[in-house]
Amino acid sequence: MTFQVELVSPEGIAYSGEAEMVIARTVGGGDIAFQPGHVPFVGVLAVWSVDVVHPGGDRDTIAVHQGFVQVVGTKVTILSDVSEAVGEIDVERARAARTAAEVALAADKDDADAAGAMARADLRLKVAGSEA
Repeated sequence: MTFQVELVSPEGIAYSGEAEMVIARTVGGGDIAFQPGHVPFVGVLAVWSVDVVHPGGDRDTIAVHQGFVQVVGTKVTILSDVSEAVGEIDVERARAARTAAEVALAADKDDADAAGAMARADLRLKVAGSEA
């Protein structure tokens, strides 16, 4: 049994497909897995990856830079301003962003913008399989 998954950004539908399971990380709630028949749900997503597990076990991993997840009936919808599939990630740019964030955090360990930039860069590198 499968359900429909859509990842929507301001530019349009960034991902659409069928899945047996979707795994995401919510703010304050940790990881959560959705399977067909899941109760209705709305949650705030953390800066983390979303895994879309297909029949047969193959999966698509997508870097999601916060947003919302909604489960209604046979559909999981993810709303995010920024999301990137593995092939869309510029690894060198992510490494440069991580270095810049490290420099900013060395100057001010409480710099929330730099901490956010570091989290996004680390996520991109993790999803791309090129951890720092």
